[in-house]
Amino acid sequence: MEDRALLQNIRRTPKLSLPVLIISKLVAIALPVAQLVIGVLYLDACPRQPLIPIYLLVSGVFALVLVVLSCLPCIQEEENGGGAISTLCTTWNSLITLFLFCWFIAGNVWVYSIYEPDYDPKVALHCDKTLYLFAFWTVTLVYIMIGLIITAGCCVMVCVCVCGRGGISSSLTDDV
Repeated sequence: MEDRALLQNIRRTPKLSLPVLIISKLVAIALPVAQLVIGVLYLDACPRQPLIPIYLLVSGVFALVLVVLSCLPCIQEEENGGGAISTLCTTWNSLITLFLFCWFIAGNVWVYSIYEPDYDPKVALHCDKTLYLFAFWTVTLVYIMIGLIITAGCCVMVCVCVCGRGGISSSLTDDV
């Protein structure tokens, strides 16, 4: 009975206001746009690992596509019963996410394998400092975010265990 009440509360996600949605989308496109700009500006600036600017370009493009897909009305249709278009949007979303995950792993190899490159342009196998450090911190930022999410999840689990289930289960069953 408690599980059913919990599932019902999870399904009732709060609707965000339009300004909050717009701000969240703008924040979500900031990094991909920066990746595109840096990737284009420094396309030939890393002979040591020429795939780093390509990594930034492709990551930026596909992340922007993912954000645009999340804005389409077919994503919201899923809540109202779905349909073929909703399934197609969900499939594309999943494929792009899978590709970005694999691309991220490749980017890790390209960026971390040359740590720390020679930044001097007079050296044949150098890498521009701005390009490399941006790519390095872009990849590292993902790990920092994963660490924060895992830490927050563990804190929530500890709080739930410490506070006990009595308060949570009674508040869930009141809604049923």
